[in-house]
Amino acid sequence: MKTKITLIVAAFLICFTTNAQTKVGTVDREFIIAKMPQLKIVQERISKYGTRLDSINQTKIVKHDAVVKAYNAIAKTLSDTDKRPKLIEINELKQEISKFQQNGTKMMQLRRQDFMRPLYQKVNLLIKGIAEEKGYTQILTVKGDNFAYIDINHDITKQVLSKLGIKE
Repeated sequence: MKTKITLIVAAFLICFTTNAQTKVGTVDREFIIAKMPQLKIVQERISKYGTRLDSINQTKIVKHDAVVKAYNAIAKTLSDTDKRPKLIEINELKQEISKFQQNGTKMMQLRRQDFMRPLYQKVNLLIKGIAEEKGYTQILTVKGDNFAYIDINHDITKQVLSKLGIKE
């Protein structure tokens, strides 16, 4: 009977200790970044870049419109053979504008990521520091299912690779 009680107490302590080893927290990284004063500077830089891209796009549109206007002014006097190169030029300008607009969207996204990266790095460093200081093993982001911090001592990646016979 004494051994049964000892085993139950030991099992309880093992379960309690196992549960006490993991501590999970959450963080709203986007909320934090929205409150950072540096965000205003980043937004201004993004806006300036967007304005520059818009200016380039507008220049292309003005050129296209001028070519179309010039073509329309002389279209009635041109033969079909003479119209063809002008129509090809107009079509190429349209495609150039369209391609620039598509690339502009991608370039804006990339530039935004570049400008925002230092803010995310700063917040991530602070999250890691607080997590280590407070003994958290995992910090989840509030929005989404991403981890903001994971204690590498609880990562079993190397163990799985080992079991698969894969060397790093």
